[in-house]
Amino acid sequence: MIKVLLSRLLRLVLTLLAVSFITFMMVKLLPGDPVNTLLPPDAPRTPEIVAQIRADLGLDDPVWQQYLDWLGSALSGDLGTSYVTDQPVSEIIKDRFPVTFELALFATLIALVFAIPAGIVGAYREGRMIDKTTSAALSVALSIPNFIAGLFLIWLFTVQFQIFPSTGWSRLTDAGLWANFETAFLPSLALALAPMAIYARLLRADMIGVLKEDYILSARAKGLRDRYILFRHAFRPSTMSLMTVIGLTFGALLGGTVVIEQLFALPGLGSRLISAINQRDIIVIQGITVFIAAMYVIINTIVDLLYLVVDPRIRKG
Repeated sequence: MIKVLLSRLLRLVLTLLAVSFITFMMVKLLPGDPVNTLLPPDAPRTPEIVAQIRADLGLDDPVWQQYLDWLGSALSGDLGTSYVTDQPVSEIIKDRFPVTFELALFATLIALVFAIPAGIVGAYREGRMIDKTTSAALSVALSIPNFIAGLFLIWLFTVQFQIFPSTGWSRLTDAGLWANFETAFLPSLALALAPMAIYARLLRADMIGVLKEDYILSARAKGLRDRYILFRHAFRPSTMSLMTVIGLTFGALLGGTVVIEQLFALPGLGSRLISAINQRDIIVIQGITVFIAAMYVIINTIVDLLYLVVDPRIRKG
């Protein structure tokens, strides 16, 4: 068990290093010179001034040295300072990441609340009317882009029924639970549609296979109730693939809330990343991108370790 944990942690560290290096190099390939961002529009741009600023920023150093310098600072929690706002990138992430994280978490929970019953019912009633109806509804949910879903939800719940606000964000620590829920529900629901369809389809397919296993047939022969068989014997073995996909989609949501954050005017990490791209704020782009990539890798490593808890066969292996 300890050996497995150590190997997973070693793989995590190596993956994070690879991700940080690749991201660093990709950001370096972006068009534009950071010096143009630093200098005011009316400031002189003589070769001497530009060369001095580049030297002060270390932009003339070899790329490998720039990466090692950045990595050393990043390991101590310093991701650099914005060229535009002069705000530390770590503070930007600290201020905005809770919004993005809550959206991704809430969207995942909403998706699971609908997907688990739909998957179980679809597997139990395979081929019947309720299964066909559910499958058709899931196909529609999967095919709708989240920004289209967001616009429809705004029209329905804001314009027509005036239940939820269409823009703005109320922090849980400042405004309370209900105010936070009001501002988080619509964007989270818009983000949840595609994962909900994926989760339900995957769970249905896995449960159909599990329900045909010999030990399930044996349990039915013993006269056990269908509800007991479904939740006691069939559901848990069917969640292995679902856990993997939850980790993947949750990590993807952390970096994929950009459009929804823009649509609902939310102060999340994605909207700040778009602003940094428009401003050519390389340090902010680099810091946020590496942070999101690192979170994606860490979350999937945690899911990988959860297999040891869920499936005893992996522990024994």
